[in-house]
Amino acid sequence: MSDRPKTNRYLVMAMRKPDFSEAVVAPHLVFLDGLRLAGKLEMTGGFSDKSGGAYVLNVDTLAEALAIAADDPLATSDSSTLTVYEWNAR
Repeated sequence: MSDRPKTNRYLVMAMRKPDFSEAVVAPHLVFLDGLRLAGKLEMTGGFSDKSGGAYVLNVDTLAEALAIAADDPLATSDSSTLTVYEWNAR
């Protein structure tokens, strides 16, 4: 049995919509930097085919993860579809 505390990880998939604008990328990166500084972002990255990307949140609840994703500029600008999954990573 591990002594590490259980963490809740949530995978946020961000898939670009057909009318995606590159102008939202900079605000999205600033948003992610804020999450990283707050200790809520574990990892992030874009897909090599430019169809979107994903990030992993380390937060207490699914509700918190959903609220964070809803505030992402990719979502608020309606540039991407964001879907949150509870992730049982090992």
